Amino acid sequence: MNLDLPENISVVAQSPGLKPETIDVVVTLPTFKRPEHLLKTLASLKAQVTTRRFAVIVMENETEKREGAEAAKPLFESGELPGLLIIAHDRGNCNAYNAGWLTALKAFPNFSSLLVIDDDEIADPTWLENMCTTRESYGVDFVGGPQLPVFAKPEHTKWSTHPVFSPHHTRTGRVPIIYSSGNLLVGRNVLEAMPFPFLDLAFNFMGGGDSDLISRSVVNGFTIAWCAEAPVYETIPARRVEADWIRARALRNGVISTLIEKRKRGGEPFGGAKTVLKSLALLAVSPLRAVIKVIQTGSLSIGAYQIYVGVGRVLAEFGYANEQYRQPEKN
Repeated sequence: MNLDLPENISVVAQSPGLKPETIDVVVTLPTFKRPEHLLKTLASLKAQVTTRRFAVIVMENETEKREGAEAAKPLFESGELPGLLIIAHDRGNCNAYNAGWLTALKAFPNFSSLLVIDDDEIADPTWLENMCTTRESYGVDFVGGPQLPVFAKPEHTKWSTHPVFSPHHTRTGRVPIIYSSGNLLVGRNVLEAMPFPFLDLAFNFMGGGDSDLISRSVVNGFTIAWCAEAPVYETIPARRVEADWIRARALRNGVISTLIEKRKRGGEPFGGAKTVLKSLALLAVSPLRAVIKVIQTGSLSIGAYQIYVGVGRVLAEFGYANEQYRQPEKN
């Protein structure tokens, strides 16, 4: 298969007998130093209950040991999984997604929907079918689904209602916005309409490139639905319930919120000033919001989250960027 891909994308394995023109759905799966969990994710994709013809693209983003690629390679070479295994040579979250989505467009001429799952997640058996059915039912261009946390330690289950881990929506139907690519369907029509790179490299090690793409797409008239019946189960290591990780994620979310809003208001008169004023207002009311959340939930961490997001929004005006993905061992 000659795909005419850029030099920073290499195909290292392809399923024998693959018929690209018959594929209607492509599932993209970025991976970085999680070979054992990657195999669990791939097993959940193999177990999908659907009659739709789908292919999987795994994007290995670790170019030295390539442990994920080595683990997954036999599955593609044997034909156990239909699809492609590629190396995304340029490091970073956005680079990996861009490589996989570009490869999908070049390799599979007739797919209508592209799904995204991460290498620390397990797909529900009806995930793919329910995501696609929701898109068809509501006639939308994006579909988001819940990433349900599965904590490494049972005693951490109490964190499942924290804003960092809980889904943004609870009911299936049209929604104005979604924020994550960890459980996402993107219509081919979106990828063909939006400029490449799809995810802006300014978010490469911070995260938020997915939120930025969705925000820009909504401005261009694309629509969104939520599918509550299509969960993926995200493995949450003990590290992620520690106070410094929660704080860093909250600050990062505030920064991303400001950056996306600044871009959205870029063409407005005084758009930058409006964003600054909104950030200052949100920071000013965040202590009150924190107190309300503590009263409602009994959680100091959930209360503090409101303040850290407000601080992050203001820090973004001074160039602060919390790049949690630059040091994956701490993420």
